[in-house]
Amino acid sequence: MMLALWLLALAQSASSVSPPQTAPAPPAPPPQTAPATPADPARLVFAPGTTGLVLVVVKATRTADYEAVLAALKTALAEAAETERAMAAGWQVFKAKEPDAKGNAVYVHWVPAPQADADYRPSLVLDRLSASLPEALLVKYRDALAGPPSRLSLESVATLGLTPVASPKR
Repeated sequence: MMLALWLLALAQSASSVSPPQTAPAPPAPPPQTAPATPADPARLVFAPGTTGLVLVVVKATRTADYEAVLAALKTALAEAAETERAMAAGWQVFKAKEPDAKGNAVYVHWVPAPQADADYRPSLVLDRLSASLPEALLVKYRDALAGPPSRLSLESVATLGLTPVASPKR
């Protein structure tokens, strides 16, 4: 019994000597990072190793304005330095004979081998290449669009028009 009293006294003295319990410190807040800049959704940049295709819907009454911008772009590219002209290698623009469901004209930009990280928006390329660009031309371009362009990065899956060649016999 004496041993039990002695252990009880020892336990009480140990608890009275221990430091008072404090509430645990709240976790440190996560480090502040700068918000990521969202990518410009209007960029016409294509994935590496793909073919680029852009569908542009133009108001039926504004096709002349859109084609005037394309003509100015062609002229600016022809007069540009070789490094700038390389961006446009193989770039072709087609106009569909049929309008879309709302009667708008449809233009197809085909870029068979787009440069990495090059933005193919005609307005940006034209603005970069031409120092004497009339602002009215870009306003007409903007107003001619019936909606934002649709960008497609295409990978070749099959070439259906080619006849397979038989392997040589050994």
